[in-house]
Amino acid sequence: MSETTTEQPRGALAGPEAGLPAADGMRRVLGPTALGDDPRRLFRLAWTLATTDFKLKFFGSFLGYLWQLMNPLLLFGVLFVVFSFGLNLDQGVRYYPEALLLGIVLFSFLNEATNAAVRSLMTRETLVRKIDFPRLAVPMASVMAATFNLLLNLVPVIVFLLASGATPRASWLLFLVALATLILFAFGMAMILSVAFVRFRDIEPIWSVVLQVLFYASGVFFTVDTIAGQKHGQLLVDIFFCNPFAAALAFARHTLVDPSWTAPSQALSSDWLLLIPIGIVVASVVGGFLLFRSLAPKVAEDL
Repeated sequence: MSETTTEQPRGALAGPEAGLPAADGMRRVLGPTALGDDPRRLFRLAWTLATTDFKLKFFGSFLGYLWQLMNPLLLFGVLFVVFSFGLNLDQGVRYYPEALLLGIVLFSFLNEATNAAVRSLMTRETLVRKIDFPRLAVPMASVMAATFNLLLNLVPVIVFLLASGATPRASWLLFLVALATLILFAFGMAMILSVAFVRFRDIEPIWSVVLQVLFYASGVFFTVDTIAGQKHGQLLVDIFFCNPFAAALAFARHTLVDPSWTAPSQALSSDWLLLIPIGIVVASVVGGFLLFRSLAPKVAEDL
């Protein structure tokens, strides 16, 4: 008895519509997509990539995870000496060292998450070339791995705060809002940078310069009151908080370090101006996702 096989006809679609039955009843071939066919699989793959990268980073190291703590602490030590003893920026500021360390830790997260995402698709080229691999898992894994490091680096911040006499309070829970906002912003930029780098290799040096500017323009080592005391101070503060990282950092310091650190809502001339940094975060996530979903099927061809 002869066995009859049915072949996929020419012209079968592959892409977002893949995996759905064709008009003639035959199943279409699944093509390369950003999300794949199962969100749970996407998250599991991203988690696996992130945890593997996190473990390999310290594989064979004698001090292991302690090296992750040393980087922000060393930078903190240098900046603290310069800005506290050299420029006297800590005069009359409560918990200045702890706030400085928190700023360094949060910026290090943004720097690590986005820089790792820029080349992530190229680094994972062997996985990207697999048709059934959800490509969004690659930049997502970069942000996840950076988040692991962020949570580890927040430990000395909490320890220093408690050692300096700070007491836990209910506002510490609001710190999670600042943390979630920063992670979302990093993820949005990671999607944009990763897929844009595949076509435009100038993205990497450009983003490196942007991060340097962001570090010095986001209040990592100075207070909002320093800006407000300048000529046209209120206008400068309003412009300053258009930066979503600056707004997230100020809110994080207000909720975690001490209420004396000015929150964005206390410094802006209008509460409506808060919609600018919030809108930038939302635009980075939504726009990044739409851009990544649009270009993801062609990533392998462009690599």
